[in-house]
Amino acid sequence: MANKAVFMDRDGTLIEDRDYLSRPEDMVIFPGVPDALRRLAKAGFKLIIVTNQSGVGRGYFTLADVENVHRHLLAELAAKGVRLEKIYVAPEAPDQASRGRKPSPQFLFDARDEFALDLTQSYMIGDKLIDLACGWNAGVKRSILVRTGYGAKVEAQRTPELARAIVVDDIPAAADFILKNSGTR
Repeated sequence: MANKAVFMDRDGTLIEDRDYLSRPEDMVIFPGVPDALRRLAKAGFKLIIVTNQSGVGRGYFTLADVENVHRHLLAELAAKGVRLEKIYVAPEAPDQASRGRKPSPQFLFDARDEFALDLTQSYMIGDKLIDLACGWNAGVKRSILVRTGYGAKVEAQRTPELARAIVVDDIPAAADFILKNSGTR
């Protein structure tokens, strides 16, 4: 049996979007996220973050700053019984060439190969259309828009692409949807 994953954006999805977050002490995990991630992991999903961090490419902060934030995030989640498989980072600015910058599905393909994932049984969660498109471009089962971060604004724009998405309030609601629709509850 192939492995399945839940791919997640970072800023605005798992944690508050702080406009170019570069300091661990400024990171705030949204309420209910650790419990929701624990439930997904218990149901057999690998948990993977896919994040664009254009602040590096724009010169606002360094990749080491991003890694410090990630160490803090991983420690906070681990203290609540959650383990992430991996965090994929695209540090390039939007106008720079990038292998993995969303909406590119490349990091999902990399994860598929690294963890023997079945992308057709996996999900992508984010607060922007580029997150959803990343999942669609990789062939995931569903892309889910959360209303946290930019999600409510994206939903209000009612773009035609949203017809393909599931829209929920937050990560706990996304976990409920995934568990209900993947036959694991």
